[in-house]
Amino acid sequence: MENSEKLKNSKEVIAYLAERFPQCFIADGEAKPLKIGIFQDLAAQLGEDPKVSKTLLRTALRQYTSSWRYLHGLKAGQTRVGLDGEACGELTEEHVEHAKGALKESKEKVFGARKDKPAAKKAKPKAKAQPKSESKAKLESQPAAQPQAKQQPVDPATLKVAQDVRVLLGSSPVAATVKEITRDDVQVELKTGLSLRVKFEHLIL
Repeated sequence: MENSEKLKNSKEVIAYLAERFPQCFIADGEAKPLKIGIFQDLAAQLGEDPKVSKTLLRTALRQYTSSWRYLHGLKAGQTRVGLDGEACGELTEEHVEHAKGALKESKEKVFGARKDKPAAKKAKPKAKAQPKSESKAKLESQPAAQPQAKQQPVDPATLKVAQDVRVLLGSSPVAATVKEITRDDVQVELKTGLSLRVKFEHLIL
């Protein structure tokens, strides 16, 4: 017997739409641009569906189309799709520019405060004073200090889907590729094929 329990939130609705209309909605990764007026098509298709209310459907659709992964997918030359994946017109330059602006504004809201407040650097313990001659000889024998590129933290505002990064796991960073960016974390895929979500501060270039 089919489970007809009512969906409770936008996340559940989006997962349900991805299951019902896989050629149109995508649960993970970069989303496809949707046909203009897709809500009316959904309302007609799901009108008799006891699991979804129109109010929650509208809220979920608004959340889906304002998500970073959806805005990332709005690029010049992309084609909008209908519920069955059929082509429904090309994206206009105006819509692409609007998506870029919305994405930039959303990222600035989330990361703006973080940028304004630079991370406090940990004070290094002072080395014990040594005789000048000994200290100088030690410095000369040591190799030149390497630039700080070894563990350069990522700038969340410029992070992109498909970008190569390293994840701080255990004692050494692990190479990975960005699959999805949300307001709170990032989904990455390790070179081993393992997929996981991590916080921005656990990523380095």
